[in-house]
Amino acid sequence: MPRELLRLRRLLLALTLVPLAAVLAGLLGWLVVPVLALLGLLPLLALAWCWRLLERNWRSWRYAERADDLLISRGVLWRELTVVPYGRMQLVEVTSGPLERHFGLATVQLRTAAAASDARIPGLEPKEAARLRDRLTELGEARSAGL
Repeated sequence: MPRELLRLRRLLLALTLVPLAAVLAGLLGWLVVPVLALLGLLPLLALAWCWRLLERNWRSWRYAERADDLLISRGVLWRELTVVPYGRMQLVEVTSGPLERHFGLATVQLRTAAAASDARIPGLEPKEAARLRDRLTELGEARSAGL
């Protein structure tokens, strides 16, 4: 997985928690007691803790194309392994929002007939995402022809 996905998630984390810390410290210091402004450090402590967790989560994402199915693995504390048979794929799409495009990333979304079996692979380079989409579509059509 490209490291840009980690950079994007860390940026979003910082853009959320740093202003929250500033507002919390300002309001508590101004409205209540200046000493309570130190509670504004709590979001910054959460930022430091989550900074490392984001890297562990980023490292946990894996996918593998096998002969008959696609494996997607992720998770640190709760590991999740998703196996999607090529013949069950109904739709393979590549999406990329404004922030993802800025960081040169795309997400491959897989849809099957079962609502709970949808899977996604985030943080791919656009060329790899397009290659994977084309390959999965080709394999899906070949495997579903016999159904």
